[in-house]
Amino acid sequence: RSQESRERLSVCSKLCYAVGGAPYQITGCALGFFLQIYLLDVAQVDAFYASIILFAGRVWDAITDPMVGFFISKTSWTRFGRLMPWIMFSTPFAIISYFLIWFVPDISTGQVMWYLVFYCAFQTLVTCFHVPYSALTMFISREQSERDSATAYRMTVEVLGTVLGTAIQGQIVGKVDTPCVGSPFFFGLTNSSVAMEELNMTHDTGSLTDTRNAYMIAAGVIGGLYLLCALILLLGVRERRESSELQSDEPVSFFQGLKLVMNHGPYIKLIAGFLFTSLAFMLLEGNFALFCTYTLGFRNEFQNILLAIMLSATLTIPFWQWFLTRFGKKTAVYVGISSAIPFLIAVVVLDSNLFVTYVVAVAAGISVAAAFLLPWSMLPDVIDDFKLQHPSSHGHEAIFFSFYVFFTKFTAGVSLGISTLSLDFAGYQTRGCSQPGQVNFTLKMLVSAVPVGLILLSLLLFKLYPIDEEKRSKNKKALQDLRAESNSSSESDNTELASIV
Repeated sequence: RSQESRERLSVCSKLCYAVGGAPYQITGCALGFFLQIYLLDVAQVDAFYASIILFAGRVWDAITDPMVGFFISKTSWTRFGRLMPWIMFSTPFAIISYFLIWFVPDISTGQVMWYLVFYCAFQTLVTCFHVPYSALTMFISREQSERDSATAYRMTVEVLGTVLGTAIQGQIVGKVDTPCVGSPFFFGLTNSSVAMEELNMTHDTGSLTDTRNAYMIAAGVIGGLYLLCALILLLGVRERRESSELQSDEPVSFFQGLKLVMNHGPYIKLIAGFLFTSLAFMLLEGNFALFCTYTLGFRNEFQNILLAIMLSATLTIPFWQWFLTRFGKKTAVYVGISSAIPFLIAVVVLDSNLFVTYVVAVAAGISVAAAFLLPWSMLPDVIDDFKLQHPSSHGHEAIFFSFYVFFTKFTAGVSLGISTLSLDFAGYQTRGCSQPGQVNFTLKMLVSAVPVGLILLSLLLFKLYPIDEEKRSKNKKALQDLRAESNSSSESDNTELASIV
């Protein structure tokens, strides 16, 4: 009991740790919801090249995760820790590169390269922040209950970060009307679900200066929040080396560790399940702004609909934390993620209606909260299970977290690139007040049919995940016994050495 008491984290420590997760979510949400429509309608990048930027940026983002995980595993411990220096030095450069993503350069050629370079640069730098931050979960306490509690704090703040990202970006940009171009040629092709009054939008082909300035103001505000959250994390959390390691541990090389990790069955099954879940919500996130603007005809409401999703997710995180402790994490996965399916179907089957859309947004937010919380709550269980099977191998926390993120980001990049390319093939019109019927049909597929199929597939895969509540309890007890045995052995060796001296 005294050992557990020493391992308990204060509420202040948990809050400071949780705040560190906000920068990744604030910037990620702003980019996820708004970058596609920004490139197409504000920067006026051709849809084909926009798909290349989004695809290449996401894939590069995925590649950097295991790279950063490798370099972290080679990093020596300092008086600040092994993970904290990465967070400290990446922050200022990440803020600069993020701001430049939302700047439209006054150049006739090379615009595509500008966005590609700074998008990839930001993804690299934010990875240097987020991979060590994610692995920090294993270094704040060795008590499973304390890590779960800190994870719940973190998920609540991270979903709040998505609310901030959506609100700041959406409300600042939403105050400015982006001029669009209407063409009578498309009036007959436009899907009937688009409100007729949207077809009478301004034909203004003039400057987009006000809209571009709004995007830069939003980027400046988000950059300031990024810096503030990083400072709170660095000043309020102590990285504990002893929290993760057993005293009998011997170091193992990165590639040996990678081989061990990738051969660990529960990890692969967990990744497979959340891989398809992440794909579903990434497709919904990346195309929902366009879907609301063109297919539903809510050009002036889409930022508020996105905000409703994120607010709903934030408010239901505590519910899902209670649910998983009461009924188990696997049950929470089945109930939480599947709850979005009927509403995703309803939003495209029913006629365009603002009230129905808000109801769907709130329901989708409830499911988003479960998708946010559960993978990060389940990963530490997998790592504990791995430690019991490989008690002499340590230091692989960054590999577990970075490769989980790698697989989800890589496939998300592929799906987002393909979805933008699909819009190009369907005949997407840059700055159009309305879109052809083929584009509206494509958007319906991307925010409803495909995500529903991916969610159903992920639920089937979760049936194979072996760590239920009974297994978790056994692992916790076995790990406590192993640590006690390790500490007892170390104390015995020290006593014997003292008697010899």
